[in-house]
Amino acid sequence: MPDPVDNNTANAAAEAEQPELRRRRDRRRGEDSDARTGTMPITPSDAVNTQASRPPRRNSWAEAAEAADERKAATGAVPLIRQVPAAPQPPAAPPASATPGSGPAADVDEPTFDEEAPEDFGTESPAVEMAAPLSRRSAVPAAPGSAPAVPALPARATRSASRAAALTAPAPDFISSPGLFVREQKPRPVGGFRGALYSLTGGGLNLGPSARQREEDELARRISRQLQGSYNTAVLSLKGGIGKTSTTVGVGLTLAEFRGDPPCAIDANPDSGDLVERALGEGIYQQQSPRTITDLLKNIESIDSLTALARYMHHAGRLHLIAGEQDPEVSDSLTAEEYLRIRKLISGYYSVALTDCGTGVTHNAMKGILQSADNLIIAAGYAVSGAKRARSTLHWLASHGYEELARNAVVVITDKDEVSSRVDKDAIEDHLSGICRQLIAVPHDRGVADGDLVTLDVLRPETRRAYREIAAAIVDGYV
Repeated sequence: MPDPVDNNTANAAAEAEQPELRRRRDRRRGEDSDARTGTMPITPSDAVNTQASRPPRRNSWAEAAEAADERKAATGAVPLIRQVPAAPQPPAAPPASATPGSGPAADVDEPTFDEEAPEDFGTESPAVEMAAPLSRRSAVPAAPGSAPAVPALPARATRSASRAAALTAPAPDFISSPGLFVREQKPRPVGGFRGALYSLTGGGLNLGPSARQREEDELARRISRQLQGSYNTAVLSLKGGIGKTSTTVGVGLTLAEFRGDPPCAIDANPDSGDLVERALGEGIYQQQSPRTITDLLKNIESIDSLTALARYMHHAGRLHLIAGEQDPEVSDSLTAEEYLRIRKLISGYYSVALTDCGTGVTHNAMKGILQSADNLIIAAGYAVSGAKRARSTLHWLASHGYEELARNAVVVITDKDEVSSRVDKDAIEDHLSGICRQLIAVPHDRGVADGDLVTLDVLRPETRRAYREIAAAIVDGYV
């Protein structure tokens, strides 16, 4: 129901309406219809005791209010429900005739906006009475010595725009942004003081991995990267007995340890290569069926699956190997075209292949090997003479159309004879600087120098780390 004009009018109307309300209640109780759900028409206070002016029953509160307003307008009374006009802007200067404490607007601290303003303010609802002066106070500057002005409310357009922006902003979800909903866990330390402290406290105190462990994790990440396609790395040298085959086996086992897909190593040495013997051991290789690269070439047309190819492969853990020809009469017969056929077959099943080349760069298969290679490993001895041979190999490659392979080559210097203490490593690096992508030194290790079985378990940690660096450098050249 609309609010009364003022408190006096409301009290008088309430006292006058009591008999009429009792008569209506008694009449509704006597009727059989569901009259309790009807709406009560609004009866003006000056016509409560006049039965002839009683309005007809209305179907809704809005109709009853509209009828009451029409009767009020006809009698000249102020309507209970009216449209509250918007407050106009205050004048630039107050009227000269306006004096404090005079006129109907003496109780309001605001200037008079129109002639009906004093009367209209009394008819507003309490909520309107509070909101209207607030908007007017924000528009009129405060007089000196008065209370500070209340800040203006934000505009409706500004609030609507803010709500629209909040509703249209994309909300994060756990599918596209899982990191927003899951707390990131610190990696577990392995070994050392940090690992021991983590184990003693049952994981309650985690200092995180050390700097060395973070480096190892980064090497593992580089090695295990997913590759799109098949890639081939050729391992060659100008001199035998300086770690070419042992590097091929050590790097191949490292790739097999960290990568999800097994690598393949091909023995393309025309001088009775011993790649499989170094990976499996002499005794185990002799017990197996000695299938070689020559047998693979004879039946290459019938191989149409990895299962068929596995009959010609040897396995050192997850490293798959193709043995070289041991018969000296036919070992030098591998041509560039035959090697390319084998490389094409291998590329359909393996993403990484290592090719152990023979000594030198001029034998029959070398042209096909260099043509299909994606990067090179140049093996050299841990001496100044070994660095000179590696430099000569790189110069030969650059002058014969393989400049890109020479520029991206990785030079590996292996200390097989324990001469590293008598060699200036800085002098070797200076000699090879600028002509290769990276230089990696493999320290002396009896597991490599004996010339027999190469397994990662018996190698020194420094040697295993050197092989990981080589494997990471190889994969870096693929991507």
